[in-house]
Amino acid sequence: MKRRKDHRRFWGRWHDTNSSREGHTYDVEYDQWTEWEAHFTDHLGMPPQKHWLFGGRRFKPWFSRRWGPPALFNPFVAELLSKGGGLLPLYVLHLLAQKPRYGNDIMRAIGERTHGRWASNPGAVYPLLNAMEDRGLVEGDWEDADKRTRRIYRLTPEGQDEYDRLKDVMRPKLEEAINVLRDLYDDLDMEKEA
Repeated sequence: MKRRKDHRRFWGRWHDTNSSREGHTYDVEYDQWTEWEAHFTDHLGMPPQKHWLFGGRRFKPWFSRRWGPPALFNPFVAELLSKGGGLLPLYVLHLLAQKPRYGNDIMRAIGERTHGRWASNPGAVYPLLNAMEDRGLVEGDWEDADKRTRRIYRLTPEGQDEYDRLKDVMRPKLEEAINVLRDLYDDLDMEKEA
C-alpha cells in the first residue's frame, strides 16, 4: 500500500507546487520545466529523458520544451490520437460531421476535448486532411481563393458514409479497449493488495 500512497504523492506534490505558482509565466522567476525535471528526478532517481521507460519518443513532451506544460501531456491519449493510433482520422471525421472547420479549428477542438492532454499539430492534421480529400471524404475550399489564407473543410456525402461505417467497425473495439484498460488498471491498483 505504501507504493500507492507514493504514486498519489507524485502528482499531488506536483499539483501543489504548481498551484502555489499560479500567475507566473515561464521566466527566470519560475521555470516549470526545470522544476518538473527536479520533481521527476526526486521521485524516480533520474530525469525523464534518462529513464528506461519515459526516455522514448512517446514520452518526449515530458522532457522537451517544445510542448506545453510538461505534466499536462498524457502519453496514453497521445498514442490513441497519433497518426498511426487510429482515433485521429475517426475523430476528424466526427468533427467535420458536426460542421465545416478550418484545420486550426480541428486542432483546437481536439485540444479542448482532451483537456489539453494531447496537443495536435499541423504535421498530423493537415496531411490527414489532404489524404481524406484525395479519397473524396472531405472537400476543402480556400476562404480567399487569391490569397489562400485559410482552407475550410467539409465532409462530403462519401465522407459521411465512411464516418458512419467506421463508427460501426470501431465502436465495439473501442468499448473492448476501454474494458481491457479498466481491467489492467484495476490489476495495477495497489489498494487491492493487502
